[in-house]
Amino acid sequence: MPNLGMGELLIIAAVALLLFGAKRIPEAARALGRSLNAFKAGLKDDAP
Repeated sequence: MPNLGMGELLIIAAVALLLFGAKRIPEAARALGRSLNAFKAGLKDDAP
């Protein structure tokens, strides 16, 4: 994975803000966090 500098991160954040709007970004981040937690829990359940 390439190293991203502060400039690149700011550009990505600005594009995300334009695409999704300020209200939907926190909702999307929460949904992503819940999905990752469910995925991790599923991996732990399947482990021998």
